[in-house]
Amino acid sequence: MTAHELVKKIKNRELSSEEVTVSIFKRIEEVEGKVKAFVSRAKDLAVKQAREIDSRIAGGGDPGILGGVPVLIKDNINVTGTRTTCSSKILHNFVSPYDATVTKKLRDAGAVFIGKSNLDEFAMGSSTETSHYGATRNPWNLDCIPGGSSGGSAAAVAAGQTVLAIGSDTGGSIRQPASFCGVVGLKPTYGRVSRYGLVAFASSLDQIGPITRDTADAALLMNAIAGYDKNDSTSVDLPAPDYTRSLVKDVKDIRIGIPKEYFGEGLNKDVEKAVRDAVKLIEGQGAKVREVSLPHTEYAVAAYYIIAPSEASSNLARYDGVKYGYRTEGDENPGLSLIDVYERTRGEGFGQEVKRRIMLGAYSLSSGYYDAYYLKAQKVRTLIKKDFDEAFGEVDIIITPTTPTTAFRVGEKIDDPLQMYLLDIYTISANLAGLPGISIPCGFDGKGMPVGLQLLAKPFDEETLLRVAYSYEQSTDWHLREPELRQGRVNGKV
Repeated sequence: MTAHELVKKIKNRELSSEEVTVSIFKRIEEVEGKVKAFVSRAKDLAVKQAREIDSRIAGGGDPGILGGVPVLIKDNINVTGTRTTCSSKILHNFVSPYDATVTKKLRDAGAVFIGKSNLDEFAMGSSTETSHYGATRNPWNLDCIPGGSSGGSAAAVAAGQTVLAIGSDTGGSIRQPASFCGVVGLKPTYGRVSRYGLVAFASSLDQIGPITRDTADAALLMNAIAGYDKNDSTSVDLPAPDYTRSLVKDVKDIRIGIPKEYFGEGLNKDVEKAVRDAVKLIEGQGAKVREVSLPHTEYAVAAYYIIAPSEASSNLARYDGVKYGYRTEGDENPGLSLIDVYERTRGEGFGQEVKRRIMLGAYSLSSGYYDAYYLKAQKVRTLIKKDFDEAFGEVDIIITPTTPTTAFRVGEKIDDPLQMYLLDIYTISANLAGLPGISIPCGFDGKGMPVGLQLLAKPFDEETLLRVAYSYEQSTDWHLREPELRQGRVNGKV
């Protein structure tokens, strides 16, 4: 069942939170060996929380808006007393001493914490193959990647291993895996959800958001996690609306923009057809569709891969093995200097993709290259935001493919960083401009792999985003389709 269905049944005592939680862990036991979506599980803690929710309901208390529903949290978000590894060797033994604001909000909303999900190391990747703990698999085809970096969260939702999941999105890391796994992924406006307690990758781009089975669950989860937080200096002091009120089947007179730059070379034909069919359906519901232009789109990937690594090289400088995390085994050698310890720890603790991005960032920020690379990339970022500002003067929603292709096979592109980076070509711009975006299922390719439809809106207009997504969803059944894995079958075999 979806979260909004379970909340009602648990509150009415038709089901207990403990029953739901035990059922989820039974499901995890059945398929986790194939999917590998988890870094750590918290069964004892989850059952304890579920029993507390059930006791609260039995006593007439309020269980919260997520009362008793299991939630999986990406392993770069802090949960007190549990490991937060970022799927990296360098943090393999780090236990969080505090809750992220999102974690606290989920507790207050009555969610049941079931564990931490796998991700690309430090959220740097598009396939969840760079994790120190091994690659996560796509439930629709276990030979394929689930997307990244929030691949564990998306795969777990698709495989029925959790009801709700939390991810983070720096350049598409919620929306892209949601597209590949046939689920819903929402990146809120930058500043709408607190980043306090999220391990930073690129601080001006990172944003936490929901990954769910449908749009209604995304709205419900947004109600739990959105809002101002004084602990986050980038959090915006605006009241968060009730997002569930946006769940109406009505797009009459909504102005839809189709950017011509998103339908060119490199776009898979099956993906394009599914997206254009979705646009026709939305237009048939009364929306007004027109073409728009985002002329600086072609520079987005290049600008992103200067800005994000630059911020990463600064943020990841703190991991030196002195205060916490992994430390080289040779640190007690009297012949090693402190610099030697730093170098060995970081050399042994970081994976190849993280090292690549640290080096890219450090180079871009170095003396003599700052103006040529970092400063120029920031100027391009301003132009990209200006493109969106002008487009949103004419339309309410911009619709694009979420990704240029569907999920590919594990190992197919991992040795070609440029091809991996180009996977984010349709999602990166929203992060550079700070916009909200959502990916919803809109069909399948010829191989039976899910296709995602991306909707973008003006800053802090998640309500219109959810309204259009929900309206489309109610006229289709793509979000109701399940991989064979959920039906006891794996890649066509029982």
